[in-house]
Amino acid sequence: MATLWRDIRQSPLLWLLVFVPVVFVAARLRPSSHTLLFVLSVLAIVPLAALLSHATESVAAKTGDAAGGLLNATLGNLTELVIALTALAAGQVMLVKASIAGAIVTNTLFMLGASFLLGGLKHHVQEFNRLSARVQSGLLFLATIALLVPSAITTADPAAKAAFTQTLSVGLAVLLIAAYGLGLLFSLKTHRELFASASHGEEGEAPWPIGLALATLAAVTVLVALVSEVFVESVQAAAEAFGMTPAFVGFIVVSLVGGAAEMASAFSGARKNRLDLSVGIALGSASQIALFVAPVLVLVSYFIGPAPMSLQFWPGAVVMMLVATLTAVFVTNGGRSAWFVGVLLLMVYLIFAMTLYLMPPR
Repeated sequence: MATLWRDIRQSPLLWLLVFVPVVFVAARLRPSSHTLLFVLSVLAIVPLAALLSHATESVAAKTGDAAGGLLNATLGNLTELVIALTALAAGQVMLVKASIAGAIVTNTLFMLGASFLLGGLKHHVQEFNRLSARVQSGLLFLATIALLVPSAITTADPAAKAAFTQTLSVGLAVLLIAAYGLGLLFSLKTHRELFASASHGEEGEAPWPIGLALATLAAVTVLVALVSEVFVESVQAAAEAFGMTPAFVGFIVVSLVGGAAEMASAFSGARKNRLDLSVGIALGSASQIALFVAPVLVLVSYFIGPAPMSLQFWPGAVVMMLVATLTAVFVTNGGRSAWFVGVLLLMVYLIFAMTLYLMPPR
């Protein structure tokens, strides 16, 4: 615990942790001040993300970058899963689908692209495990196909009944969860030796003891989930005050803030030449959302929501997810990266963001 307090005192960014209790007090005393709650929740999530980044790096130092990236992606997606379950219970199915699609696109393009850019600005050329990236992008491509099929069938045959789409979604959800479990078995058990880090990271600060790191991960994950709920409740009204469209909020803003913890770890890993950790977090998080979070929400919607949720997304979201997946497959195929590769990924993301920002609300 002394190590934790020492790092907080020495890092000005972590001083923003004071906003964590402030946002809870403000949410209780002034629940209708949405713009204020929006700003406070963002200020609270940023230091929590930095704290989660340090704890994840300490765990990765003990378990390796592959397992560390998986752990960070899992804990980061736990926040989005809690938010999605809350929205699902309230019957906001479209918000859930927007957050799923936005998280996949943001993790694949923005998080991976910014990691390549930040790492490439410090290191001339970086290398990462090509096989690991190929497996993750392959799983993501599989999930994108599963999300494409219900939308394509409904578009091609408008007479397709809702019952058929719902039954198909349940079957696809089971298949995706099975594929995700088999992917974990392949990468962490039967062929673990193939997923070793391709590069050696820089020596940084001494890692925390494993007990402190795991306790911090658990506590910070809970706090991020609670703060994110305040953020989601206030973001729509605050977006109107800032002139943002609902599509831009659901696809871009919610995804960026919800993934802040994972992004902090990915960016820090890239700067320290631990690109395997960054790629593992970015692609692992995207594939986990598509293969595990989305299918689980479909199955759980039969028990907690007013109506079951399907895997039928609107055509624009499917196109963006497919383009993001193919772009990730293309840029990670060589196992090497430089700063301009990150620029290419970020440009694709900015094209989507600009389109959504200028799109008139329905």
